[in-house]
Amino acid sequence: MIEVTGLTKRFGSKVAVDDLSFSVKKGEVLGFLGPNGAGKSTTMRMVTGFLPVTSGEITICDLSVITNPEAAKKKIGYLPESAPLYNDMTVQGFLKFCASMRSLGGAARQTAVDHAIETCFLENVARQSIGTLSKGYRHRTCLAQALLHDPEVLVLDEPTDGLDPNQKLEVRKLIKNLGKEKAILFSTHILEEVTAACTRAVIVDQGTIVADGTPEKLAAEGGGSLYDLFHKVTTSETNAA
Repeated sequence: MIEVTGLTKRFGSKVAVDDLSFSVKKGEVLGFLGPNGAGKSTTMRMVTGFLPVTSGEITICDLSVITNPEAAKKKIGYLPESAPLYNDMTVQGFLKFCASMRSLGGAARQTAVDHAIETCFLENVARQSIGTLSKGYRHRTCLAQALLHDPEVLVLDEPTDGLDPNQKLEVRKLIKNLGKEKAILFSTHILEEVTAACTRAVIVDQGTIVADGTPEKLAAEGGGSLYDLFHKVTTSETNAA
């Protein structure tokens, strides 16, 4: 459902993503791992059509993000890093607004909003102003907007960043459950997310893939430790500088 081939992104002389290729199938949750500055968010932004590519091809459900972006984007639910919210809106009002932007109206819009609220456990704060929410509820509100149109593909950039341990557990369970029927790509630098939510993971470093496999396979390659493999195949920020 997600096919990325030869993806490259340059910012002037800097190569942020270098000839990246991977795929994510329906029913698969792919963790996109790497240290800070590895090219994770840049890749996510290109996959969702937010950033233009330097070269390469991206297809979502057999639709090219490059040549047919509008149709491809309709298949995607996107949770960007530090997703923006309107603090003066209620959770329900914000989701209704987002649903309208997705061309949902009338009963279909209300059904979509109600389902997203239920899926993301937002019933207790649905009529509360976003500006008064805890970080965990704000994060779940951002995730809810990505689910409104029941997309076949979810792209989640650091979906548990800044959450407390209980909130992280809830979001990981939700991602794992959603992954049974969708293709999910999510970036993280938290290694335990791989075993908690992923069916497969890739590790990227300096814009290239340095490891790819199931959590069990990657751990085995690290001598039984995913942490050891990560340290072995990635470059620290100090060394990169």
